Amino acid sequence: MSRGDLLSIHPLELKFPFALRKQISCSLQLSNKTDNYVAFKVKTTNPKKYCVRPNAGVVLPRSTSDVIVTMQAQKEAPPDMNCRDKFLLQSVKVNDGITAKDITSELFNKEAGHVVEECKLKVVYLSPPQPPSPVHEGSEEGSSPRGSVSDNGHVNAAEFSTVRSCCIYLSFLLLSAVHSTDANGVHFCC
Repeated sequence: MSRGDLLSIHPLELKFPFALRKQISCSLQLSNKTDNYVAFKVKTTNPKKYCVRPNAGVVLPRSTSDVIVTMQAQKEAPPDMNCRDKFLLQSVKVNDGITAKDITSELFNKEAGHVVEECKLKVVYLSPPQPPSPVHEGSEEGSSPRGSVSDNGHVNAAEFSTVRSCCIYLSFLLLSAVHSTDANGVHFCC
């Protein structure tokens, strides 16, 4: 969470579970810690890659607003899944009653004497889970890849871990296949 005087911002890292050819969204929660109206504006180093809704707005006193950041579908994965993209969230105290349509760039102009708080946000790509090897690491060629059960009916921990990894990966694939996002970045099930 941020340590500014006006807004608490959570999270400070935008984490996108990276997938090729899919739009992916994450949300920011902005909490107004004051008894004043606070205007905000979100900027990014890569505006063609991200859609931010709303990219500017007003958070009422002692209330919370959500901002949805959507990464456009990517054609290729970045090397080492590293991302250098960043976001800057600016906030400023404004007069009571101001609305989002009243927000101008001038409000965030420090040279005009406005006290502007800034919070930098990093983008982090999360790698999708890797499918486990279909052959148990300790098994020999020609032997069965299935787990063995001991005399007391229990599966050993290493074999259980492999089965668990398979189940998690299959769940990920199923969720990816049945969940979609509309043009506004809202998730829904098919």
